[in-house]
Amino acid sequence: MPTLRQLEYLVAVADTLHFHRAAAKVHASQPTLSSQLKVLENRLGVELVERSRRRVVLTPLGTEVAAIARRALRDVAEIRNLISANRGELSGIIRLGLPATKGPWFLPRVIPDLHRTFPNLKLHVREDLPRSLVNDLQEGVHDVIIVPIPVTGPQLQSVAIYREPLYVAVSTDHPFARTNRIRRSALKGQSVLALGPGHQLHELAIALCRELGAKVLLDYEGTSLDTLREMVGMGLGITFLPGLYVRTALAAHPHIKVLELQGRPIHRTIGLVWRKASVRHSNYRRLGLLFSEVIRRDFSDFAPRSR
Repeated sequence: MPTLRQLEYLVAVADTLHFHRAAAKVHASQPTLSSQLKVLENRLGVELVERSRRRVVLTPLGTEVAAIARRALRDVAEIRNLISANRGELSGIIRLGLPATKGPWFLPRVIPDLHRTFPNLKLHVREDLPRSLVNDLQEGVHDVIIVPIPVTGPQLQSVAIYREPLYVAVSTDHPFARTNRIRRSALKGQSVLALGPGHQLHELAIALCRELGAKVLLDYEGTSLDTLREMVGMGLGITFLPGLYVRTALAAHPHIKVLELQGRPIHRTIGLVWRKASVRHSNYRRLGLLFSEVIRRDFSDFAPRSR
């Protein structure tokens, strides 16, 4: 019979159609993944994957087996969750997905408290785009995700972790740098740098530019917040940066000035999201509330609004 690891390899190949990316996704070497898939095919006596130098394609039977494997892995994960929930404690492994724009600045804040409070809990962290995170949560790839909320999906539930302001960032030699607050009308005609499609900040920047009369430089999209920061520092344009990043990564930055927008503040709410049907529902809520308490302690003005 197939092992769970072999089924995980097959699902990873089905998701990526690429051996190298599939191996990276399941934290295995490419030779190991390839050889174990071959073992799986030999055990089943069928070809699941068509291999060529140009591309990787699942056979029709391979596609059907991968769909069953995906369900089997989700069911096994739910068995583990059921056992942990029955113990009434936060323990074992929780698969957490979050954007790369959050991980480096959020996790160092919460991990020490989390480990101290729940020493038997382990987080398996994966970074991806918010849109992919929601899809993967629904498919059972993640147990919980941290994304801007609300998210669409009747089978999803969330708890707010923090309410994050957005700031305007300019280079220190920009005319705006002579002040700490700027009128919205002053942004009319300004060139704004943004993250690429798939990031929530991409859609938010486009909406803000449309509202304020600014223009997004779509030919110079950033791949990370650090990339945006450096392009702003070189005077390529201005940008909008989230509060947690500003407070943790831009303190006393020599080439960047951060400004507040006058008038109605711009905020977004970051939350922990899980599937309603999960047996660890109460555990995930406790996890989200712990995250919220830590952020509230370190940044009291980031406290989420009461619901």
